[in-house]
Amino acid sequence: MPIGCLMPLTQSSNPLLNLNYEPALEVLGDDFFDVVAAAEFPQEILRFRNDQVLTQLGLTPETVTDADFVEAFGKFQGRQPFLALRYHGYQFGEYNAFLGDGRGFLYGQVRGTDGELYDFGTKGSGTTPYSRGGDGRLTLKGGVREVLASEMLHRLGVKTSRCLSLVETGEPLWRGDEPSPTRSSVMIRFSRSHIRFGTFERLGTLDRKDLIAILLDHVIEVYYPHLAGERDRYALFYAELVKRVAQLVAQWMSSGFCHAVLNTDNMSITGESFDYGPFAFIDTYNPQFTAAYFDYSGRYCYGNQPAICRLNLEMLQAPLQRVIAIADMEAGLAKFESHYEEFYQQRMLDRLGFNRLEESLSKELNALTIQFLKESQVEYQSFFWELTTQFSKTWRESAKHIFSELEIPNESLQICFQTWRKKYHQALNQLPEDEMLNIANRLYQHNPSVNLVRPAIEAIWQPITQDDNWLPFYELLNEIQAQSPLKTSI
Repeated sequence: MPIGCLMPLTQSSNPLLNLNYEPALEVLGDDFFDVVAAAEFPQEILRFRNDQVLTQLGLTPETVTDADFVEAFGKFQGRQPFLALRYHGYQFGEYNAFLGDGRGFLYGQVRGTDGELYDFGTKGSGTTPYSRGGDGRLTLKGGVREVLASEMLHRLGVKTSRCLSLVETGEPLWRGDEPSPTRSSVMIRFSRSHIRFGTFERLGTLDRKDLIAILLDHVIEVYYPHLAGERDRYALFYAELVKRVAQLVAQWMSSGFCHAVLNTDNMSITGESFDYGPFAFIDTYNPQFTAAYFDYSGRYCYGNQPAICRLNLEMLQAPLQRVIAIADMEAGLAKFESHYEEFYQQRMLDRLGFNRLEESLSKELNALTIQFLKESQVEYQSFFWELTTQFSKTWRESAKHIFSELEIPNESLQICFQTWRKKYHQALNQLPEDEMLNIANRLYQHNPSVNLVRPAIEAIWQPITQDDNWLPFYELLNEIQAQSPLKTSI
């Protein structure tokens, strides 16, 4: 039976507590979660608030104070119940039945201005039945990193969760992978759903066909409502999930992003990117780049991400086969590669400034771009930013004008560059001259100036840890979140 209610426990002057919280997951019953309490912290200092997300909730940022954030998302007053969700998962290929929300919970679910249902989920809010001996806390650096990751991915057009707030909590934490003690925090994550592949895997292990059907009906009703009236809605759901995941991993790959821990409990049933731990943006194009120091085999390296996501979708068939025919799911999964290729080709084309090109030319240009990035080892993000800032309508007149001042150190790379440059010039001349302004604008739209590689993160973390100086962090965030100005002349 549901434990909470549609509205906050008491009327409050706090706009965050007066949101119309819906018990969408709660009403499914306690087979899916445990009711938990939030930890009490020695202090609460608001370090980040995402005013862009507030507007998605229909709130005017000026009407929401920092004290409102602390009351709701640091002290955790005025709301209940908090639900620690149950799930299992394949972690580095091994099944783990001892998972679940171990340092977070579902705080509440609310409608955005777009009419869609969103989750507020915590990270670092204390122990739960699934903490497995852990302290249920989040390091401040981990919180800072997730804020930066999610905002950067959002800027790059990746379907991602975002951080609504980050509160420093004043507790010293001991972690083996960084200098200890370190500072602590609690974060609120804003996402479409916290239901994971592993949520269904747990129900499959328990052999609960009835609960799988209940949860799947809920997922379709809330997150795939256009399928709700279809007779074969379950098979259609799986096929669309395959397409969404293919699109997501294409977004990661074109953005140069390595998630690092693509266990099935880190895969969202809505095809959304979330839960950023040891992530990294690649410095240079290297398919073998591995972000997590503990990924000794390189299982989740940058280049493996499409294959791993496909494998995770395949493993999801095991619990779902209780309600969906295997043949139907195989038919859906068979389209993963073509979906991925379509999305990846378009994303790379966008980063090169083009909306559409003839298919063979598009593939050639993208392949030559990757070849040049790989052979030259120029900075991945910097290449696209330099392309953006140096682009000129004169590039259409002659291939020699394209990166005319670029110095190439050897003959082999010179041949590679000249081949790419001629192909880019050919692409420009496939379009009318008046399209050059649109290309310039598109480059600014898809290529931010920020290069969020690890040294950039360390550069803003150092003043925080040494002098409690947050100014570089806020300046970097402002640069990431700022809408890139459209170029008006070229």
